[in-house]
Amino acid sequence: MLKESTSYLFSATKNRLFIQSVKILIPITWKKNVNYLKTKTETYEKADVIVAKPHLKNGNDPYTLQYGQCGDKGVYIHFTPDFLVDDQLLSVYGPRGRVFVHEWAHLRWGVFDEYNPLTPFYIDNNRKIEATRCPAGLQGVAVKQCTGGSCLCTEKDIDVETGLYKDGCVFVPDKNIASKHSIMYLQAAQSVSEFCDAQSHNTEAPNLQNRMCNYHSTWEIIENSTDIKNTPVSSTNVPEPIVTLIRSSDRVVTLVSDVSGSMGASERDLRLVQAAEVFIMQIVEDGSHVGIVEFSSAAVVISPLVQIFSTAQREQLKKLLKRKAGGGTNICDGIRKGFEVNKGTSDKSTYGTEIVLLSDGEDSSFPSVCYNEIINSGAIIHVIALGPSAAAALEKVADDTGGSKYFASDSFSANGLIDAFTSMASGAGDISKQTIQLESTASTLSSKNCLNGTVFIDKTVGNNTFFLVTWQSAVPIINLKDPKGNIYTAANFKSDSATKSSRLEINGTAEVGPWEYSLCNGLSSSQAIGITVTSRAANESVPPVVVNAHMNQDTINYPTPPIIYASVSQGLVPVKNVKVTAIIEAVNGQTSTIVLDDDGAGADIAMYDGIYSKYFTSFTLNGRYSLKVRVESTKNKARLVLPRNRALYVPGYVDNGVVTMNPPRPVIDEEELVVEAFSRTASGGTFVMSNIPPVLPTDIFKPEKITNLEAKIVDDVVVLAWTATGDELDRGTATSYDLRMSVNPKDLRDNFNGATKVNISSISPQEAGNRETFSFVPENVVIENGTILFFALVAVDKANKRSDVSNIAQAALVLPPPPAPTTGPTNNSSDWLTITTMTLIVCSTVILICIIISITTCIVSCQRKKKYKEMRV
Repeated sequence: MLKESTSYLFSATKNRLFIQSVKILIPITWKKNVNYLKTKTETYEKADVIVAKPHLKNGNDPYTLQYGQCGDKGVYIHFTPDFLVDDQLLSVYGPRGRVFVHEWAHLRWGVFDEYNPLTPFYIDNNRKIEATRCPAGLQGVAVKQCTGGSCLCTEKDIDVETGLYKDGCVFVPDKNIASKHSIMYLQAAQSVSEFCDAQSHNTEAPNLQNRMCNYHSTWEIIENSTDIKNTPVSSTNVPEPIVTLIRSSDRVVTLVSDVSGSMGASERDLRLVQAAEVFIMQIVEDGSHVGIVEFSSAAVVISPLVQIFSTAQREQLKKLLKRKAGGGTNICDGIRKGFEVNKGTSDKSTYGTEIVLLSDGEDSSFPSVCYNEIINSGAIIHVIALGPSAAAALEKVADDTGGSKYFASDSFSANGLIDAFTSMASGAGDISKQTIQLESTASTLSSKNCLNGTVFIDKTVGNNTFFLVTWQSAVPIINLKDPKGNIYTAANFKSDSATKSSRLEINGTAEVGPWEYSLCNGLSSSQAIGITVTSRAANESVPPVVVNAHMNQDTINYPTPPIIYASVSQGLVPVKNVKVTAIIEAVNGQTSTIVLDDDGAGADIAMYDGIYSKYFTSFTLNGRYSLKVRVESTKNKARLVLPRNRALYVPGYVDNGVVTMNPPRPVIDEEELVVEAFSRTASGGTFVMSNIPPVLPTDIFKPEKITNLEAKIVDDVVVLAWTATGDELDRGTATSYDLRMSVNPKDLRDNFNGATKVNISSISPQEAGNRETFSFVPENVVIENGTILFFALVAVDKANKRSDVSNIAQAALVLPPPPAPTTGPTNNSSDWLTITTMTLIVCSTVILICIIISITTCIVSCQRKKKYKEMRV
């Protein structure tokens, strides 16, 4: 696949780019081989391409996890083993190297598909039904699955409600097309070797590329990337990629903790011990090698590597965690000692090992005096910045070594430090062995007040389940009720006064269902109380539901608005219909709570794709912020959904006038899509805001662009619908709308203000996220069969800032001609009829005619009201 794709990529990028080298990460479960090299900073979680079995049966679509804006890089490409080895799938997706380039364009350059499975056909400007594709002239026919006779979709297959072909009709391309375009539509065709450009692009197609990239072609986006701009055209022969096989090893990780004098402030030393205990007791996987280093003015090895096979070894390491604070801050010395500890394995190498580095102080010599050692070590360094004064260079070290980065404020009620350590799972990709965080919350409670909540344990998790309660002064009153009504109190928990924590491990597999907790402060004074619940997969063959969160950028300069993203999935399959809440904590401990949306509006690019998004506009301070998300699905409404941004499943081909169909896409049983009630929490790491002025303007951002405007014609009325945008991007409430209409979509794209204005003053915009509808009868326009109108919308805020022009919606009324009348043979022979028989026939006929007249009158009356059927694109 890689060899095939590199020459195809070179041609597609007009002799600029090819694949120079590839590293393939071999799972640790595969046998060792002399040709496998040891990993350095490469991990499964950081891979560009993932090869893994699908969770849904027969789900072999190659796809790219992509949820940024136009031009933003994706997260990873997913191929299934069957896609790579089953040659029967070649007729469905095309040659694998071509598919790779299609997906690479998603991943690397942030372009989108030019087909649309939700809107496979549309009415073009010539009032013809066209397939959603690029270019528009690509030859093919619309067909349906049938047996015997013609399978072509005809006027009889047009839905009178939409004017489009009914469900079941699909576009089948001509196998021998001469067009070179387009890779983002039909890379499977032999002649296709280029991306659609400005000349060939189909701006009318209702696809994601047009909606997200403002009707620009895929090549226009790609050629503006730094890859193309920085690479001259080459005439050299394309070499084969250099492929290196590397293999994961047992996890080796050392905790390198700051114990300098500043760690005594705000009880940071206590919180460090609590969080490190969670990592050792609950997070690090069996078989891992774990060491401990502490540093202040100098570093000390607290424990060499200990390989963990049982609770006894975990307890051995836990006892070494003690509160201490004193001395200066020498981060480089701590890292060097961490490297020494990590060399304690048989190969005496730091390649592929990890360091979890926590620091709360500045160090003017860091990282310059040890930067080369860090880079040459081949180790991954994860960093946790604790408090407002942690060294500014911590994040750079994590970025340069492929590590994760987290921030925890001094707020006891945020649980931020525990969340950071809980996120330090192995990057080897074996989710069945990793710990899943189900709950994490904390609060400062006054006397007699309680922290109450419910944790849902679903059937995908339940092994190694821990309930950890942390407290500041004294063990709280604990009341935990399982789904069967059994009660656990503080007496059932194992409490440790040194770490100020109480732990309960559920033996075996935890009971599925809601676990209700109540933690009450029995003291006469206030104290911070928190709870963290973790578990692991109940069955190795059934992947658990997981959530991953992050910002669109790690470093954000005001006034660029950051976007929060959270993906919810089970076995790489997205999960829709869940509630996702983001908690953003600033460096001073202030928090903002934001509900993320999966509605295809605002920052969210596609509805119901399992990616939940929202702009973050509540920033007030420069410095670090932490991100955390909570996911809840409590009423069994959650469903799995096929990923978007996937290679086209070609239904068949037309070859010399003969239609040959591929096997239909496998039907997935609805029961396979149901996801039980569950709860999850996860840290999204840290990001840094800068250049925020001391006094913020009252109106920073304009309203976000509306991207899901829809239009249809009902009788002689135009009906429009869209999702309300906000006053500040997708937050708040806009002040008014500006609606324009034209018979030519180009007028709306190129000269919105010059298009016909529609009076929409009767609408008072709703708060962002609500569904808006507007109906009107166009003036000076006769609504009749063949009418096609186009609409676009702009939102205006209280400061008269205007959003970008929305997507262009088409309202068309195109009816199929009525069917030709049918006649039957007549029989003039009546010799055999008796008078009685004739009388009966005459009487029956009179009665039948009366009934027909009544029915006809009713139908005509109804048809007058529905003379013109509606069509929606």
